[in-house]
Amino acid sequence: MDWSVVPSLAALRAFEATARLLNFSKAAAELNVTHAAIAQHVRALEADLGEQLVVRQGRGLALTQNGHTLATRLRAGFEEIAFGIDDLRRLHDGRPMGVTVTPAFAANWLMPRMGAFWRDHPDISLNIQPSSEVEDLIRSPFDIAIRFGVGDWDGLESQLLTHGDFYVVAHPDIIAGKKIRTLKDTEEFVWLLDDHTMERRTLLESEGLDFSKVRLQTMSNTAVILSAVSAGLGVTLQPRTLIERELDSGEYEILFKLQTEKLGYYLVWPAARDTKKMRTFRKWLLKAAQT
Repeated sequence: MDWSVVPSLAALRAFEATARLLNFSKAAAELNVTHAAIAQHVRALEADLGEQLVVRQGRGLALTQNGHTLATRLRAGFEEIAFGIDDLRRLHDGRPMGVTVTPAFAANWLMPRMGAFWRDHPDISLNIQPSSEVEDLIRSPFDIAIRFGVGDWDGLESQLLTHGDFYVVAHPDIIAGKKIRTLKDTEEFVWLLDDHTMERRTLLESEGLDFSKVRLQTMSNTAVILSAVSAGLGVTLQPRTLIERELDSGEYEILFKLQTEKLGYYLVWPAARDTKKMRTFRKWLLKAAQT
């Protein structure tokens, strides 16, 4: 890279702050310099580039089209620098490792196993945050995620944790004495599905279930659905991973098993943030998934 063609970093920082805040005084306060220094840097940058970047608009400031374009690229560049520095600092800091995971997976698979992890690795602190929101791992404080999908998240590393075997299940009481040989035989029951995982509906339709003949009840999250199934309110389709305890206890009865290629729960993390603690945690989880 030829740094001789790049304006001074101080001028670029001053312009980026000005463009974001649209105020010389606020930019000066953020960068801990004077109002005059910010204005001087911006004017010097304009002179260097031969382009007007900032104009007066009433009592405030506005960006020209070229100013807006430059500000957008500078902001992205400075963010990447900050993320890179943060990633390096995380390699050595003593803060807990941040883990984001869906509430259902946390409650039904992860937490029942965490006691053994803490026993084996008392030196590794974890901050486990159950959430249905998909976090941006590049820009968020989380180090690792457990996500459901096919393992193809852009810019992230992934490793399959559990396979995506799906079971159609119900409470034994509601199917007692009924002959259920195909999915069509379940059309007399209420079907319970998560309203933001409707790809499961597509999977069921591909297996022959006609939803035009089904009483479909959608719910906000998997935990509510599992409670409804336990209460005998209907049938559902769930990954085996989320219903292991209910199957082992006999609370759910399996009606059908559906299998999809590559679909499952994956460990996901940014490659640049692969610390020793993260590798230890991933190795332990993969071993736990095999038992």
